[in-house]
Amino acid sequence: MNETDATDAEGADAADSSDGTLCTGVVTIASSRSLENDRAGEVIAEVLEESGNGVTVREHVGANHDKVQSIVSRLIDRDDVDIVLTAGATGVEPTDTTIEAVKPLLEKELTAFSELFTALAYEQVGTEVITARTLAGITEGTPVFCLPGHADAVRLALAEIILQEAARIIDLAEEDEPDGDADEAASGEPTEADAADGGA
Repeated sequence: MNETDATDAEGADAADSSDGTLCTGVVTIASSRSLENDRAGEVIAEVLEESGNGVTVREHVGANHDKVQSIVSRLIDRDDVDIVLTAGATGVEPTDTTIEAVKPLLEKELTAFSELFTALAYEQVGTEVITARTLAGITEGTPVFCLPGHADAVRLALAEIILQEAARIIDLAEEDEPDGDADEAASGEPTEADAADGGA
């Protein structure tokens, strides 16, 4: 298997969520599976499609800390990705390093996500949820969610939490473009308004 398997949506130049559609970057992490037989990734794509959203790019990588961190960082930087979802390698086995790889990339954590996911998952699997680690946060205005690699867990997180709140989170976290006049005023440089007043 290649170090990274990937599919990329054709013609995706920049994220356009103005109509409410999420442009999603998906990364599945597992050394024992590939992009072709990764059920968690398939479920993410299915749920997004069923809800009228889309997958801009989907990648699969083995459970390697540096590779996971590099891929997630690259997706965050893409203009055609509104939100990043990872699935897999979030448990407690020695190779489960997704949380450790992604957490340093986050500027702000959404700690309530893990608490809510745990409560919902407990209703389905009971105390086994204790080993299901998750993570959510925002960086550079992009929400990032790290989910377990189990198909049912992915579907639960998407349907009950992420798709309910993603658009609002993106709106709240969106980084505004700097205001040229405001920057000029702050620097002491004359603005267009000053020029119209004769420099007074």
